[in-house]
Amino acid sequence: MSREEVYEQVNEVFATIFDDVEIKINDETTSDDIEDWDSLEHINLVVAIEKRFNIRFDMSEVNKLNNVGEMVDIILSRV
Repeated sequence: MSREEVYEQVNEVFATIFDDVEIKINDETTSDDIEDWDSLEHINLVVAIEKRFNIRFDMSEVNKLNNVGEMVDIILSRV
């Protein structure tokens, strides 16, 4: 799976979680960039990403994520 394919799917998850079909993410996107991205939505986002890609994040990985690019790197390493 290519990075672009992962981004397409991750963007779909973001659009669903944040109920915003116009949302566009990139490597540098953080919770500061998305108004409704709080701790509860972060959990929902992680769970939805895990389901979409059939992977599991370690809790230490989740706590260390600084941006979407880091999340995509982890996904790519597991699919």
